[in-house]
Amino acid sequence: MKIAHLAALLLIVSAPVLAQEHVPPAPYAYRQLDNPEQEARAKALMVTLRCVMCQSQSIADSDAPIAGDMRSEVRTRIAAGEDPEHIRQWLIARYGDYVTYAPQVKPITWPLFAAPVVILALAALLLRGRFGRPRQTNDEGSA
Repeated sequence: MKIAHLAALLLIVSAPVLAQEHVPPAPYAYRQLDNPEQEARAKALMVTLRCVMCQSQSIADSDAPIAGDMRSEVRTRIAAGEDPEHIRQWLIARYGDYVTYAPQVKPITWPLFAAPVVILALAALLLRGRFGRPRQTNDEGSA
């Protein structure tokens, strides 16, 4: 009886994952816009947006399904005449600051920008204290 319950639970949990594999890609995931100027604007924006699944690839380079959906969303909005910066802000609001390669300085992120400066200043002070002082020689022992 426990095995039947476990099998049923496993089937229920895995069903959404199996369903995801059969969803067709978004309309503009792998298809370019007809207008070359709009496609150039879309590509310029896609290169600056990070895939939330791949982490180190832009949505222009990623083959992940979520990146395809993001490319399609960008192309659809560009085709509708939306400003690329407005699209970027919408994606940041939806996926967080991680989605952009150029994070914004906000009250919550300023320590990330200030930490390297503080660490370099501390290192400079420590090195100056270590190597900056002239050594005192003991002349009594040499006489």
